[in-house]
Amino acid sequence: MTSLTLVDTDPAELAVDAVVIGVYAHEGGDAKLLLAPGGEAVAAAFTDRPGGGLAETLRMLGATGALGEVTKLAAFGAVKAPLVAAVGLGPEPAGAVPAAESLRRAAGAAARALAGSASIALVLPLADRDAPADAELVAGVRAAGEGALLGAYRFAGYRSKPSATRDPVRRVLVHVPDAGSRAGRAALKRSTVLGGVVARTRDWINTAPNELRPPQFADQVAAAATEASLEVSVLDEKALAKQGYGGILAVGLGSAAAPRLVRIAYEPAGATRRVALVGKGITFDTGGVSIKPTAGMWEMKSDMSGAAAVVATMLAVAQLKPKVAVVAYAPMAENMVSGSAYRPGDVVRMYNGEQVEVLNTDAEGRMILGDAIARACEDEPDYLFEVSTLTGGQVIALGKRIAGVMGTPELCERVRDAGERTGEPAWPMPLPEDVRKGMDSDVADISQVNSSMDRAGHMLQGGIFLSEFVAEGVQWAHIDIAGPSYHSGEPFGYWAKGGTGVPVRTLFELIEEIAAE
Repeated sequence: MTSLTLVDTDPAELAVDAVVIGVYAHEGGDAKLLLAPGGEAVAAAFTDRPGGGLAETLRMLGATGALGEVTKLAAFGAVKAPLVAAVGLGPEPAGAVPAAESLRRAAGAAARALAGSASIALVLPLADRDAPADAELVAGVRAAGEGALLGAYRFAGYRSKPSATRDPVRRVLVHVPDAGSRAGRAALKRSTVLGGVVARTRDWINTAPNELRPPQFADQVAAAATEASLEVSVLDEKALAKQGYGGILAVGLGSAAAPRLVRIAYEPAGATRRVALVGKGITFDTGGVSIKPTAGMWEMKSDMSGAAAVVATMLAVAQLKPKVAVVAYAPMAENMVSGSAYRPGDVVRMYNGEQVEVLNTDAEGRMILGDAIARACEDEPDYLFEVSTLTGGQVIALGKRIAGVMGTPELCERVRDAGERTGEPAWPMPLPEDVRKGMDSDVADISQVNSSMDRAGHMLQGGIFLSEFVAEGVQWAHIDIAGPSYHSGEPFGYWAKGGTGVPVRTLFELIEEIAAE
């Protein structure tokens, strides 16, 4: 994995393969380029060269300063590094430093563009160099570090022949005013940990579904949690039946690979708050008897993104040790078509005793999550965050990059704020009473979907169904990541093609925030 190091050496003297400086887009009517603070020493080394200096040379090479744009220039001995790369930071900010998300995207774009390099140095405006404040420095280091690690990510894949893709950057040096700063070192450690666990999330999501069926996924999760010194237990199909997890069992009936429920716990001494995490782990979703269209079904290998995210968050918690108790539940099943699969019209007794009429076997995520949420509430958490690729309605309403969040209004706002800080945007959505009324069943306590609305308000139907399993007094938030969990387009910023790892960084941000209460 790519490593991060803080340095405060003169950037022109750094012995790296490439030194990365920032440039701003000029908002005037001309095509000028503005060099961002931090790169002065590099720019000074080019002042005696023909062509009008570094900024003018970069402009002539086509640099515009657009966010994430990378322009490379051979140094020819002007600085110790053989290559200078200018990364766009967008328009010049009103303050001394760009927004954290701009730094994150720029660092990710630079790390990806410089793949094949053994080492690069990021010389970006992370803090006001005349009066660096710890809070400003921490935010800058976190953003640049996370962006670089996530931008450098590559999935190993399954090719039997060597790939033409260049290897990721092995080492990233982050230039700061004082490399000995305790705040800076702590920020770098946090970035390293979060970059690592997001990479683990992406690896799980990108794994071929024939290699990550529920028993295998549960084994890998249990091994990772045990290695991290977390408390872990796994319920197999017999234990699930004995303890009454009807929703998880119903969804798993159609597959030869039996379902699982993994519980992971972090219990630090003296913690006064308890957080529950629940993540959907459908390792592949055919839709069951209500089978999906063939087009794009292969992306359903990512239907376990929620489980991967909450497990990865637990791995970060184990390393960074916030003073709050955290317990995660990852229900895992494979929704397949067979003679034993559950059917529309079935009535399923859930873990909390509620009877559910099944109307659409492709609405399977809410079935396994209902069981897991009810079990998680038995731990009496103060806050419960549930993450799932639950509905296509989320993509229709909010697109591929913004998650929908439903639940306790105050907690939904906290999710939105944390997502804004981490670059994982989420938008609060309502839970209308009329949608719930349409889920009344003639034969059971609740229908799995609102049959009168069909797919109208589909995202809201999912959130309302899950609310039935949240214990009274528990603040909760359901985060629907159907769109943001998987990126099928070309890489950009720090987003790779494939699994994204959303919303691991948001979850950890919230856990840290709760620990500080």
